[in-house]
Amino acid sequence: MVSDSSRAGSGDPAEPGPARGPGPAETALPASIRAAIVAQARAEYPNEACGLIVGSAPAADGGTALHYVPMRNKAASPYRYEIHPDDLLRLTIETDDADQVFWGIVHSHTHTPAAPSPTDIGLAFYPDALYLLMSLSEDEADPTTGEPSLRAWRILDGVVHAVALT
Repeated sequence: MVSDSSRAGSGDPAEPGPARGPGPAETALPASIRAAIVAQARAEYPNEACGLIVGSAPAADGGTALHYVPMRNKAASPYRYEIHPDDLLRLTIETDDADQVFWGIVHSHTHTPAAPSPTDIGLAFYPDALYLLMSLSEDEADPTTGEPSLRAWRILDGVVHAVALT
């Protein structure tokens, strides 16, 4: 998986309107997983961070997020991510052996909104997984808490559908 986050932004086709697509419309993300994503993104700044959320079943099928696994960004870039193939293979085997799934694919955007870039959309190879993006841009932070923006998306056949995180 490789992503170029430099082109995401306002008016980008990755920022969908209110129309809802294939489920889920919303899903729960445990606070511990969110905290792990934030910690990794901050630790790997100025480069994009990436990882996978392992779940009981796909979110669209009512699966729950079980735990977050940080991955190495082979690209080591502030504009791209590529989950290291050795990490991906190892976790694919472990997840399959445990009868679990890749519930979510996570990466950070260092200076742009938490929305899929055109490259992210083109490289969305896991249609059953959610794509979670975290923005470290101060402009995107929660105005009350200052926490980074974290948003979820389902990407099917190049079409982006927002998924609310609770």
